[in-house]
Amino acid sequence: MPVDEPLYPVNLVVVGRRCLVVGGGPVALQKVRGLLDAAADPEDITVVAPEINDELRALGVRTEIREYEANEAAGYRLVFAATGDPAVNQQVYDDGDAAGVWVNSADDPARCSFTLPARVRQGRLMVTVSTGGHSPAVAAWLRQRLDEELGPEYDQLIGVLAEVRTEIQASGRGTESLDWRAALDSGILDLVRAGRPEEAKERLRACLSSSSG
Repeated sequence: MPVDEPLYPVNLVVVGRRCLVVGGGPVALQKVRGLLDAAADPEDITVVAPEINDELRALGVRTEIREYEANEAAGYRLVFAATGDPAVNQQVYDDGDAAGVWVNSADDPARCSFTLPARVRQGRLMVTVSTGGHSPAVAAWLRQRLDEELGPEYDQLIGVLAEVRTEIQASGRGTESLDWRAALDSGILDLVRAGRPEEAKERLRACLSSSSG
């Protein structure tokens, strides 16, 4: 069943935090890959299931071929239930919820304390799309359109702005009151896309200098 309440968006830092994936099939594989994409250490990811497919085991995470054990979720910071068995998913959710652990049950919002949006990654840029489970097809469609639109130049643009922002902060000036939007609208992306990052930095500095006056 979809989620009708507004969802609170958040980006979780999973580096150095223990994560549990209950299930060993294609859906569990997708969850593990998502954690690895977010720089989780394979040693911090444990997969538990009576059967675990070879592709998942090849990712180098901890795998334990067995049934999920009661209250096991309490020992982790983040848990995914991807078994396809509602009874097991319910137990995983109940255990995690009782221990204050965030749990996601695949394609089962009623047994989730968090849901996963469709996402597009381009280096340091991540854009997410969520419909609260009302239309995964729309979320996937928008994700594909964004994936086609957002090329590597956007990560390079982030790098340009980050470098100039660091320069400004190192000089002792604040950055919050500067008109970053006007600077971004000045054609900086076109310069980055054309392979002229130094010119993009100069234009950015000039725009921000005028906006600080």
